[in-house]
Amino acid sequence: MSNAVLDDLEDAVLPLDDARAIARFFQVLADPTRVRMVKALADTEWCVSDLTQALGMDQPAVSHQLKYLREMGLVDWRKRGRHVYYSLADSHLHDILLSSIDHLECETAAV
Repeated sequence: MSNAVLDDLEDAVLPLDDARAIARFFQVLADPTRVRMVKALADTEWCVSDLTQALGMDQPAVSHQLKYLREMGLVDWRKRGRHVYYSLADSHLHDILLSSIDHLECETAAV
């Protein structure tokens, strides 16, 4: 195989570190609770107590998932008094989620 062909093949394959970073990004959407949180946060800012109530979960479980999203850099947060408010920080995640929802609706309609 010529060097030019090998170079083209290497360009077509994503570097392993990049593939790992992308897989980690998609892990966010691999958990139904996080998907529900991301959808809620895509629409508006939520305080932890309201998000807890809306999801029907206990506060430590919600806080744990929010911490995961925060560590990934996908949510912004601010403290106001004793309440912490979260919003989606990554517009790409918002777009991917909405695109996934649209895809699901198209698949459901086709059946």
